[in-house]
Amino acid sequence: MEAPSEHVGAWLRLSMIPGVGPRILSQLIEHFGDPESILAAKENALREISGVGSKLVQAIARADEIDIESELATCREHQINIVTVEDKAYPRMLREIPDPPGVLFVRGELLPADALSVAVVGSRNATRYGLTQAERLAASLARTGVTVVGGLARGIDSAAHRGALAAGGRTIAVLAGGILKMYPPEHQNFSLEIAQQGAVVSEMPPNYSPIRGSFPQRNRIISGLALGTIVVEAGERSGALITARQSMEQNRDVFAVPGPVDSLASRGCHALLRDGAILVESLEDVLEQLGPLVETAEQDDGRRIRHPTELQLKDQETVVLQAIEMQPTDIDQVIRETGLPAQRVLSTISVLEVRKLIVRCPGGTVARR
Repeated sequence: MEAPSEHVGAWLRLSMIPGVGPRILSQLIEHFGDPESILAAKENALREISGVGSKLVQAIARADEIDIESELATCREHQINIVTVEDKAYPRMLREIPDPPGVLFVRGELLPADALSVAVVGSRNATRYGLTQAERLAASLARTGVTVVGGLARGIDSAAHRGALAAGGRTIAVLAGGILKMYPPEHQNFSLEIAQQGAVVSEMPPNYSPIRGSFPQRNRIISGLALGTIVVEAGERSGALITARQSMEQNRDVFAVPGPVDSLASRGCHALLRDGAILVESLEDVLEQLGPLVETAEQDDGRRIRHPTELQLKDQETVVLQAIEMQPTDIDQVIRETGLPAQRVLSTISVLEVRKLIVRCPGGTVARR
């Protein structure tokens, strides 16, 4: 871990002030512009911010008493990276939510390919049916190149992480407490395995123990990292429904897996389906609904993915699609660039059109959607 800059230190100090939650932080940054200006602000200026009372003003004034050096030393010792909202490594999807964390503590690595992420969440007290479906769906997503996001909780979340790892794919676990205060504690070794094949993430400093209110707060990060959230199994009061609601509020897709009609464990999923969630039976149900992406996501093999359904294309279909631009592209140019026979290119273009990845334009041209 590289020595952090003073700017990173200011972000860290600000994130450790008691009472500076995600919404207050967003308001402070919007008003003052950067953490240094917040920490240097006069008391009267701080009181102008909605929700900032005398107690919080005093806490900000005493921020220089916070021992960030010990936190930095802990992060170095345990190979935990500090990523601020301004860093290039910070996930773009998460930056777009109304109240993004100012700082992420990351064990493992966040990659550009993680822009293609889907959250898989559900009940801690899962049935065998739910565990099987979570593992199956997560493995299918991971095999196609989609990163699986979850909360490393018992039940559905951990089954999803296991499915992604078993398929050789990437997975991101988002914690409610610090990385060194693992909850549930029996997932300590599991978290190390995830970090080797993805990342373990928290907005809490490493030695912070999770409290009851930090779990719903954590859920906004799970949904914020993902293009959509799949609820595999959830009762009527499951915390997974909070993640689904936050996903809706973040303008992301919400999916639900139906369960047996008489299963209490699936009542939350059935309620989501009645309210308009997308029914999921297979990987195709998810990929067809997602996208197109605001920005292309670069895969490990160098492909730049614009729409998640591209992950299921055959090699020849991928070659032809990569030769087509966002602006109208002459079909003869596609033939020259791919080196494929004209008839193959034409038939592949038809397939891509059916998959709604391209459109035909006037003058014998095609363009990506």
